[in-house]
Amino acid sequence: MIVSPDVIGMIIALFAFALSVLGGVAGMLARQTKLIDAKLDAFAAAVDRRFERLEDRVARVEAELVEVKVAIARIEGPRPRLQQL
Repeated sequence: MIVSPDVIGMIIALFAFALSVLGGVAGMLARQTKLIDAKLDAFAAAVDRRFERLEDRVARVEAELVEVKVAIARIEGPRPRLQQL
């Protein structure tokens, strides 16, 4: 079976077309992946900053709570002892 030059040219043209389309799709996917990674990194950094601020606030509240406990203990005085019968 002899294949004509037109058929060979058509096969080469289809192969080149498929290769260029797949190359374009791969390029678009790579670009989108980079953009999504950049956005996710920015979002993660923002979340980390918020958690750091929250940890600072919790630490301050804990320190104030200790001070309040000490103040209440001073107001109440020593605990009463058991009475001896």
